[in-house]
Amino acid sequence: MNNSHSFDEQFEFKGKAKTWSLIMIAIGAIGLIAGFLTGNGERTFADLLLNGYYLTCVCICGIFFCAVQYVAQAGWSTAVLRIPQAFAKVLPYAGIILLAIICAGLFITHTGPNEEGKMTTIPYLYKLWALKGVTIKGNENYDAVITAKSGYLNIPFFLIRLVIYLASYSWLGRLLVKYSNNEDELGGMFNYNKSFKVSVIFLLIFGFTVPLFAFDTIMSLEAHWFSTMFGWYNFAALWVGGLSVITLTLILLRQAGYMEWVTDDHLHNLGQLMFGFSVFWTYLWFAQFLLTWYANIPEEAAYFYRRWEPQFKPWFWLNIVINFLAPLLTLMSRDSKRKVSILKVVCIILICGHWLDYWQMIMPGTIGAVKGSEWYTILSPIDLAMFVGFAGLFIFMLATALSSFKSLIPKKHPLLEESLHHHL
Repeated sequence: MNNSHSFDEQFEFKGKAKTWSLIMIAIGAIGLIAGFLTGNGERTFADLLLNGYYLTCVCICGIFFCAVQYVAQAGWSTAVLRIPQAFAKVLPYAGIILLAIICAGLFITHTGPNEEGKMTTIPYLYKLWALKGVTIKGNENYDAVITAKSGYLNIPFFLIRLVIYLASYSWLGRLLVKYSNNEDELGGMFNYNKSFKVSVIFLLIFGFTVPLFAFDTIMSLEAHWFSTMFGWYNFAALWVGGLSVITLTLILLRQAGYMEWVTDDHLHNLGQLMFGFSVFWTYLWFAQFLLTWYANIPEEAAYFYRRWEPQFKPWFWLNIVINFLAPLLTLMSRDSKRKVSILKVVCIILICGHWLDYWQMIMPGTIGAVKGSEWYTILSPIDLAMFVGFAGLFIFMLATALSSFKSLIPKKHPLLEESLHHHL
C-alpha cells in the first residue's frame, strides 16, 4: 500500500464551502424571522428545539464514536478520528445553543389554550408541566398527573440536569481531543492510555444519562405520556444520524482532495455500522409502537393517536420507509457499501430521514394538527428553512474546528499503521 501521504496536511476553510455555509445560515435566519412575524411563534420554537437537539445529538455522537474506538482498541478507525474529534469540539457551542433555546421556550410566554382548552398564559415549550399553577389545586391550570411528576419535572431541576449532561459530555470530549493533540506532539502510550480511561468514564456516564437526556428534552413535551424505550430509541437515532454525518463529511473531504489515506475499506466499515444500527433503530421503533398498540392503554396510546391524525399519518409511515427500507435495500450488499456514490446518497437520505424522525417526535405534541392543513402542508417552509440554517451553522462550526487541527490524522496514534493497512 502507498503510504507516501503527507500527514502534516491541514484543512483550510475557505471558498465555496464557507460561502455556502453562510448562505444556508442566512436562509435559516430568514425562516426564523418569518416564523415570528407571521404569528407562528409556537412552530418556530418547536423548530428551534428540533434542530438544536439534532445538532447536539450529532456532536455527542462524535464523542461516542471516539470513545467506542478507544475502549474497543479498534485500529481501523484511527485514520478517520479527526472528524468525530471535530464534532467533539463543536459540542460546547451546540449545547449552549440548545440550552438557550430551551430557556427561551420556558420563560417566554404567550396566550394559548391549556390542556382543558381554557385560554391562559403558557410557555412556548414544555407547556404541559412548565405552566404556571399546574401543581396548585384549585388553579385553572391544575393537572393531577403533572403534580405527581413535579418532583422531577420542575424548571430548576430540569435545567440543572441538562447542564450536567451537556457539560460532562463536552468536558470529556474536550479531554479526548486534548490527549490526541498531545499524542501528536509527544508520541508514546501515555496520552493513548489517558484517552482509554476517559473513554471508559464517558461511556459509563453516557450509558446512564442519554435516556434521561431524551426523556427531558423531547419526551417531556408530552409529559402525560411515557415510554421506557424512548431513551434508547433516541440513542439509536442519535447514533445512526451521527454516523451518517461522519461518513458524509469524510466522503466530501476526500472529494475535495483531503484524507487520501482513507480507503473503500474504511467506508465499508462505516456503511456496516449505518446498516446495522438502522435495523436496530427499526427494532426499537417497532417494539415501542407494537407494545403501545397491543396494550391499548389510553395514556400511552394518545401519543400514537396524535401521529395518526390525517396531517401526520403519511409522514409517520414515510419515516419508517426512509430510515429502515432505504438503508436495508441499498446497503445490504458488500459492493454498495464500497461505492462512494451510493454511500453518499444513503447518508443524505438518513440525515434527512432522522430529521423527519425528530420532527415526528416534536411537532404533533407542540403545534398539533393545524386546522385546515393537509399532510403536504403540515410540513412548513419554516421547518425546512430552519433545517437548512442549522445545517449551515453546523458546517461552519465543524469546518472551523477541523481547520484548527495541525493534521487531519492522529499521526502518532499507536494503531495508525493498522488503520493505514486496513483491509476487508
